[in-house]
Amino acid sequence: MNRAELADFLRRGRARLEPSDVGLAPGARRRTPGLRREEVAALAGMSVDYYTRLEQSRGPRPSRQMLTALARALRLTEDERDHLFHLVGEEPPRRDAASAHVRPGLLLVLDRLYDSPAQVVTDLGAVLAQNALAKALVGDVLTRPPRERNLTRRFFLDPAARALFPPEDYPAHARDHVANLRAVAAARPDDPEPAALVAELRAESEEFARLWEEHEVSLRRPGTKRFLHPVVGLLELDCEVLLSHHSRHHLIIHTARPGTESHERLELLRVVGTQDMTPTEAVG
Repeated sequence: MNRAELADFLRRGRARLEPSDVGLAPGARRRTPGLRREEVAALAGMSVDYYTRLEQSRGPRPSRQMLTALARALRLTEDERDHLFHLVGEEPPRRDAASAHVRPGLLLVLDRLYDSPAQVVTDLGAVLAQNALAKALVGDVLTRPPRERNLTRRFFLDPAARALFPPEDYPAHARDHVANLRAVAAARPDDPEPAALVAELRAESEEFARLWEEHEVSLRRPGTKRFLHPVVGLLELDCEVLLSHHSRHHLIIHTARPGTESHERLELLRVVGTQDMTPTEAVG
């Protein structure tokens, strides 16, 4: 591990970013350019002390999960992310369509959608990134262990994950999850990840196993979703699904039609934010 080079790389990466680049308010005039250490630490989900020690060449060896979080927080390109891993003596993640690395441009779009809940999700349903309003609506998924960030797995295996949907909408959500997973699994016959998820859900969920046998196929499509937020109440939101440069990363955006009660409630959620109303469960 090259601590000096790592510290310099982190400092330079932090200095080149403005708050608006990562979805933060500019705030008061800054003495030096770039983000503050505490802002990078918050974006990466680590303590300020831990990040400060990394920049001072005295921190412990970061885990692969921590390196991935730092790459996302600093909006690194794939080349820069690989360099970060090399500085720590780690092999970079695979460069393919299944990569969990979200391109900086897509993260910038995500951050600019301040008035609409939005998140980046893989074709298998793994949440890779969320903006602030998405966290306020459905919870901060990225605080969970990687295995628990998959929306399809949680919908069928964690009863609490359905708490933000009206019960009468459960059957439609279940069918959508199963139909999407079947389409993805068929498109990636040599990839063990979809097959493993299917096998797990067929073994653990009778509902999933029954729906799987019906052989319905449908990829994620735009539509309307209803959310039961514990504070602002019922929201009926239009769901748009946009593809990134490869079809395995989806940008999912929820919007409310102006003039509706849902629009007023979504605006209330945006104003209040996550101060005291973050749901304990995260769904999508």
